[in-house]
Amino acid sequence: MKKLFLFPLVAMAITSLAQKPIFTRAKVNAVTVYNYSAQIEQSASLNLPKGASEIVVKNVADYLMENTVQIGAAPSLTVLSVQFTNNYVSEFEPDENNPTIKKVRDSIAFYTKSLNKLEIEKTSLSKTIEILDKNQQVYGQNSGLNFAELVKLVDYYKSKRSEMNIQIATIDEKTIVITQALKKLNTKLEMGTKNEEKASNGKLIIQVMNDLPGKTDLAISYLTSNASWQPFYDMRASNITQPINLMYKAQVTQNTGIDWVQAKLSLSSANPTQNNTEPALQPWVLQYSVPIAQYDKKRASYALDDVAAAPMLSAKVSGLAVSNTNALLTENQLNISFDIAMPYTILSNGKAHSVALKEIKLPATYQYYAAPKAENEAFLIAQITNYANYNLLNGEANIIFEGMYVGKANINPSATSDTLKLSLGRDKKITITRDKVLEKSGIKFLSAKKEQTFTYDITVRNNKKESIQLLLNDQYPTSNDKEIEIELLQSNKAENNTETGKLTWLLNLKPSETKKIRFSYKVKYAKDKAIDNLY
Repeated sequence: MKKLFLFPLVAMAITSLAQKPIFTRAKVNAVTVYNYSAQIEQSASLNLPKGASEIVVKNVADYLMENTVQIGAAPSLTVLSVQFTNNYVSEFEPDENNPTIKKVRDSIAFYTKSLNKLEIEKTSLSKTIEILDKNQQVYGQNSGLNFAELVKLVDYYKSKRSEMNIQIATIDEKTIVITQALKKLNTKLEMGTKNEEKASNGKLIIQVMNDLPGKTDLAISYLTSNASWQPFYDMRASNITQPINLMYKAQVTQNTGIDWVQAKLSLSSANPTQNNTEPALQPWVLQYSVPIAQYDKKRASYALDDVAAAPMLSAKVSGLAVSNTNALLTENQLNISFDIAMPYTILSNGKAHSVALKEIKLPATYQYYAAPKAENEAFLIAQITNYANYNLLNGEANIIFEGMYVGKANINPSATSDTLKLSLGRDKKITITRDKVLEKSGIKFLSAKKEQTFTYDITVRNNKKESIQLLLNDQYPTSNDKEIEIELLQSNKAENNTETGKLTWLLNLKPSETKKIRFSYKVKYAKDKAIDNLY
């Protein structure tokens, strides 16, 4: 089978193509979903005469990239041109000799007649009710009726009007049922009288020249938008001695206009619609700036300042263990792809469909972390090293610890740190307090300066039945102003980052053990000035 890559062509003027077009319906066989597009592979079979023909292929995506259409056909078939439309109107009627089409048309005619009869019957009943309403004005003595006759007349009017209203309600119910049946029949006729998946408006009009008459198979592929997939994860940990069980999943969404029914599904991290032209540097010419350029400079520097390196914690971990695989992972030079083992049905409804890819056991180390200046609680942190080896993509993860949902985390494999840290939640069995030591804190006034001393006690108690390791952080202030002098007086053997003022202690606490940390710092500055954020 030869395959042609076709760009949009101006339809050739072929006089012999004035015959009736040949309609066929394409079936979805395989789909490769990218982040924001999809390549759909379809097939169609039809009988072609010898010579020139126009083929109309139905059930293609409503919107496709016409320059990506590829048609595979036998060597005896020459494809002259391909055009895409989602507003095709044929001047030829369907083949009325087809018994399926005839049956559908007969049903449409029958239901249409039934609707007309119901409408006539409803109109007659409505007119009758109007006559009854106009003649109900009976004015006692002026009517010439005695009391008994008047009662009989009222009863008759009440009974007759109620009976006709019930008949009208029944007609309305029948009308709704028949209207829905007609709608389905018309859709069935539009789709070629077959009980198929969702009908699309997209159609390919293919002009061909055929050397050998008979059955012909077409292989059709193209790129379309309105389809995407995003990775997401379920990360479960039963306790702090077990590895993390990661379920690698994908959320696939498509609204292409055609349902993918039992199609072979592949997911790729590539982006075929992205511009792949390598960048070129232009001459860099310096010139004096004008004041308005200050805003752009500020915005650029702000964006760069937002990028911060993630903190690293050392951990010794063993290798990867894969327990279950639902997809074959292929690592290419520029991207990765997943070939799903079983066929999937993804409906064209814009809803996210969950697709399981594989299950991985991630060796992890666990550590408690606390920053009591911000919150007086300890957080359990799971650390996974060398996570780039697991082909994870940027996505959101649901964290489940000890069978409880504890929140979400973002998996960012492009981060510079080689350690992925996940917060598994707060542990209420670790008590932490941070108190200012008043007798060791205060203000002194010197000749031209003011000196403030701050002393804090951090108390940590382990109320758990097992020993824990706690990474404890606090800080003292820093300044770029030479007139503000800062001195760390006491740190209790903390690891001191003098650039950021960050203090770090690594505490090992036995069950029911309490430890106290004291640190102190001094700030000296001009006494005629104030510092608002000093505490």
